[in-house]
Amino acid sequence: MPETYAEIDGVIDFIHRNIDEPLPLERLAKHAAYSPFHFTRIFKQKIGLPPLYFVSSLRLQKAKDLLLRTNLSVRDVGMMVGQQSLGTFTSRFAERVGVTPAEFRRSVQSVDQPFDALREMRQWNEPLSPLTGRPSQLLPPHPSGIHLGSALHLGSSPLAVVEGTVRAAEPFRGVILIGLFTKPIPEGMPRYGTLLSSLGSFHFADVFPGTYYLLATAVSWEMNAMDILLPQATLRARNKAPLTVAPGVPVPPQELTLQPPQPGDPPILISLPLLMNRFLDRFSILQ
Repeated sequence: MPETYAEIDGVIDFIHRNIDEPLPLERLAKHAAYSPFHFTRIFKQKIGLPPLYFVSSLRLQKAKDLLLRTNLSVRDVGMMVGQQSLGTFTSRFAERVGVTPAEFRRSVQSVDQPFDALREMRQWNEPLSPLTGRPSQLLPPHPSGIHLGSALHLGSSPLAVVEGTVRAAEPFRGVILIGLFTKPIPEGMPRYGTLLSSLGSFHFADVFPGTYYLLATAVSWEMNAMDILLPQATLRARNKAPLTVAPGVPVPPQELTLQPPQPGDPPILISLPLLMNRFLDRFSILQ
């Protein structure tokens, strides 16, 4: 039977309760009664992220909350989550959320537009011909994810197909956002991504060789703007193990089951309205 490392659950609870305090690695390791080295290893094994990266992700989630629920300046929000430099806070926020703090704060005024557009469409998996590369690959690959390296051989293609099924542990009606990310956390633009109008199959074609993490979340039709911008209660799914795409090697079918969030789940940092808008732009091009 694999180790469950129940003491890590206690550390996760400790982090959530003390997120406003300094949380150096030594303090977290001491709470679990491990050496920093051993603690880092088992934490990453169980959660998927190094402990300090997990902490910084929760603080960025708090920054998103403060931007929308308070009138604090962007500088003050950064200070409250441990970023002394406005420039550093802005650049890290934009890198991981996809928009600047100021843009994220303003997005509360327009988040209903892409969501309403998707609600009117309701079904978008059928109208597109398979000749377009299958309908579900409707977020263009992230530019930095397109590379061939030395894997390309004459007469063969290094590109792969990643496909599978998304299910849910409870009844769900709404939008499913799914993507291949370079880290085991939904932050930054996915290398490949799409939106699904229902549970069922997904398909990414022309995936370049590399290591990816398959992650998904769901936005029900009943959610409001704040729920979408701060997706702390949305159903989500992730494969903790990395997905390796190698030239000429078929990728096994993937299965994801959307579940309610757990304390050890990494926060969803990428702006969901940003992904919705990218999807709608791409969809209009392919029509």
